[in-house]
Amino acid sequence: MVLPAGFALPPLPYLLGLLLAGGAVAVGLRRRDPPVSGRLVLALVPWMLAGAWLHVLDVVGAVPDAVAPLFGTPAAYVTTAVLAGAVWLAIEADDGNERPFAAAGTGLALIALVVGFRWGFDEGTVGVVWPAIAAVFGVAVGVGVWVGLRRVSPSIGDAGVAGALAIVAHSLDGISTAIGIDVLDATERTPLSRMVIEFGAALPTADLFGSAWLFVLVKLALGAGVTALLAESVREAPREGRLLLAFVAAVGLGPGAHNLLLFSVTG
Repeated sequence: MVLPAGFALPPLPYLLGLLLAGGAVAVGLRRRDPPVSGRLVLALVPWMLAGAWLHVLDVVGAVPDAVAPLFGTPAAYVTTAVLAGAVWLAIEADDGNERPFAAAGTGLALIALVVGFRWGFDEGTVGVVWPAIAAVFGVAVGVGVWVGLRRVSPSIGDAGVAGALAIVAHSLDGISTAIGIDVLDATERTPLSRMVIEFGAALPTADLFGSAWLFVLVKLALGAGVTALLAESVREAPREGRLLLAFVAAVGLGPGAHNLLLFSVTG
């Protein structure tokens, strides 16, 4: 079993709606055949945050029942991707002006953030100190790894902003998870990640570094390794390479951002 706890498809009417909407957006994007620049990859970041934070609202029960099936696992990310694609098509972001697209994603992310904190304040469970520390260290370590890799192997710089984002995203996921496990008594929902954490907890170094230190190293190695492998793809086929790195970044940033908000509003 490699799927996270709580993974379930939404009821059939919602699933069909998502599939139809997703298919329509996919056809529209295929017809437009848009270029994928580094700026577009950055413009996707708010949408990644929005998907993660909308899922947090579902986890804590802050989503109306009528739309809750759209924000479970993995429906929240599919829902957000469909919305992002529809907005992109509506504002014609392929003209090189990604700001409206990024602004729309930022607005959605902020709405989810405000609703989440309102729920937390109503419940009296807000606590932001450790999530803030996780955010700062997660970004700082990721940037440090990216800079170090570029010095050791300058060719990795061809991955550009998409590569940097992928490494920072997985650093954020790893460090936020480690703080959640070792400081906030959180649990890891993904079986494979839980196995890595449990293995690290069984090592003699656990008393000194905590139980999730190995998971942090694995996440950093994953982000750095995939970025190094895809740097050549970005050189030879920029659009495909950047899209792949954007997906890699989303796989890290989604869970990492989810951790930060969930820990912040549940104490």
